[in-house]
Amino acid sequence: MSTTIAAIVLFFVLLLAGGLWIGLSMMAAGIFGLEMFHTLPVDKVLAQSLFNTVSSTELLALPLFILMAELLFRTKVSDHMFSGLAPWTTWLPGQLLHINIIASTLFAAVSGSSAATTATVGRITLSELDKRGYDRSIAIGSLAGASTIGFLIPPSLPMIIYGVLAEVSILKLFIAGILPGLVLALGFSLMTMALTLLRGASPPQKEVYSAKDRLDSIRKLGPITALVLLLIVGLYGGFASPTEAAAIGVAGAIGLAALGRELSLKALQEAAIATLRTSAMLALITAGGAFLSVAFNYLQIPTYVVNLVNSAELSPLGVVLALLVIYLLLGCILDGMSMIVVTLPIALPAVLSAGWDPLWFGIFLVVAIEMAQLTPPVGFNLFVIQGITSETMTRIARSVVPYFAVLLLLMALLIAAPGIALWLPHVV
Repeated sequence: MSTTIAAIVLFFVLLLAGGLWIGLSMMAAGIFGLEMFHTLPVDKVLAQSLFNTVSSTELLALPLFILMAELLFRTKVSDHMFSGLAPWTTWLPGQLLHINIIASTLFAAVSGSSAATTATVGRITLSELDKRGYDRSIAIGSLAGASTIGFLIPPSLPMIIYGVLAEVSILKLFIAGILPGLVLALGFSLMTMALTLLRGASPPQKEVYSAKDRLDSIRKLGPITALVLLLIVGLYGGFASPTEAAAIGVAGAIGLAALGRELSLKALQEAAIATLRTSAMLALITAGGAFLSVAFNYLQIPTYVVNLVNSAELSPLGVVLALLVIYLLLGCILDGMSMIVVTLPIALPAVLSAGWDPLWFGIFLVVAIEMAQLTPPVGFNLFVIQGITSETMTRIARSVVPYFAVLLLLMALLIAAPGIALWLPHVV
């Protein structure tokens, strides 16, 4: 069996090194494994697997949430977030730097994409913070870190993919991500305060806002707050499934664009094309991962891995720590979505065998791919920020280190106290 696994992994790595798309590489690796080590009619297995994956009703939420984010990206909602949040952060050490964190958390509740959150929030906040003389390193680091919250705060695209592949309730995953997401946002804010105080990085002058400014800020934050509440009530009130909530979100985003007189045929066309590209990419990766999982099951690789873990007599803690190290290494060469679909067929059986809850493991995995968003050379958030700021990758990576440490602390907290992820789904 070890020879089978080594041959498939080597074939997969060679395909990736040759530049083949990761979704196609996974399909090809699955085909190779079944052709070489099994007697099944591979064409029929592949066709059935692809049909079952792409026709999954749960996956319908994916393009809808992406479309909602794309529509909001083309409105003034993000512009209003900075001016709307500014009057409420001046009393904190670091002042307006906290807008990166609060705005990212707020936008995460209607986006689900870490990259979309980085681009939307970053294109507004970084230039404004530069104008006011804030420490650029803390500004970049807080944005890169906080934008990963988009994976934890629902709706979350990785949670949808994990839920489909692992057959775990997507709604429960959404609920499980709320508390860790809020803890992470608090951790990023505390880190920003600590860095500001340690470096003496306060801006040249303190921002002063009147009561009128604060009242006006509520009006500016009203539209996106209303959309967030609409999604929350729909999802957690039991009125809508994740797919239906995504459709409501799209309708809400179109409504906001229409009210702001920003709804044009060009904007709709751009949003539709961007959604199509992103959705096609994710569908290909998900379909490839699902087929590879089917191939692994036919080859009995998950059973072999479970027996290997049992024979090694690793404790439950040892299993997740070993996986954490593997994910940290994979994060340097793979993007987050690919990490999920590539590793899940082997990692999930090992985790379940060790006694961990699959719902908890979903949150563990999401935090792991949040780390992958910040690890060079393939950290996607780092590339997005480089595109916004034109800074060197070295400087951006250095700025992110303190916020990466916050993610590590959250991971330690999740392992030590799994109830952080499991408590809310059992209560709601």
